[in-house]
Amino acid sequence: MVSPLPVRNGVNATRLHLPRTGPWSTVADYLLDRFGHVDPEGILRRFDEGEIVGLGGVALSRQTALGEHEFIWYYRSLPKEAPIPFQAPILHQDEHLLVVDKPHFLPTTPGGKFIQESALVRLRNQTGIDDLVPMHRLDRATAGVILFAVNPATRGAYQMLFERREISKRYKAVVALSPGDGLETGRVLQADGKPEVVRTPEQLRLLLDDMPMTYENRMSKVKGQLRSVVQEGAPNAQTLINVESIGRSTGFHAGTEVALMDLEPHSGKTHQLRIHLASLGLGIINDAFYPRLWDLAPDDYNRPLQLLAHSISFIDPLTGQARSFSSSQNLREAPGA
Repeated sequence: MVSPLPVRNGVNATRLHLPRTGPWSTVADYLLDRFGHVDPEGILRRFDEGEIVGLGGVALSRQTALGEHEFIWYYRSLPKEAPIPFQAPILHQDEHLLVVDKPHFLPTTPGGKFIQESALVRLRNQTGIDDLVPMHRLDRATAGVILFAVNPATRGAYQMLFERREISKRYKAVVALSPGDGLETGRVLQADGKPEVVRTPEQLRLLLDDMPMTYENRMSKVKGQLRSVVQEGAPNAQTLINVESIGRSTGFHAGTEVALMDLEPHSGKTHQLRIHLASLGLGIINDAFYPRLWDLAPDDYNRPLQLLAHSISFIDPLTGQARSFSSSQNLREAPGA
């Protein structure tokens, strides 16, 4: 359903589905009952200024009866946001695709307290392309390459690549091989009810000697949460894991023995790479979710999650040409970084 309101300041208008009937005589009464605790005067002012509209852009008034419109659109009041002090450089742009190198801490799309400080809104404001949409997402904590569709007429051709799993992605991650303050070295993520396992540094080195390896398990997303869990049953998530290099970190955990891992997911479950490494006892450095959930704390820009979406490759559905894009970022805890 196409919004009758244009993108404003890089942000789409919000669509709301209205009840057909209820104890409210007008749309305004319903909105005041639902959202009036936030800003009742602001809601009424929006009606007076014609900022709440129905299909076709018809402006609603305070007197518009409930039941006349099934959907309405309006612009959200944007929260005050602290700037995220990292840029998202554009790696490539043409009439169909825009490729960006997203930094750590910047969300892909607006949500919660991050609206203007999201890759999508920043790029819309930067390029003036209101039709820009991401074709896949990275966690806010993960850095790296993201593809955005520029042209709605050709967007579907690229989206089908993802649906048919004809996109090749490579990730880099840094894991610790020796103990250190704040590290979860050797702690193995276990399914509920299983005893905790902790592998020694020697056991981890032996594990690395067996790589490359394909790791798989069954995962599902926790309803209402931004986490996934490991379950019993047939595997539905698979990752090819290899070791790129081993050495000492020169970052926040300077001196710690670390390994730079090369990861190729063969499926796309939420937090798949993070869970697969944590399940081996090789939890990614600075992972606040796995193998153990950290207490909520402000972002620490000195300790980004050491996970990078390094490259993405595919055969362009419009031209038939091979295309590949790579991040220019490095993981600061990697050996010799």
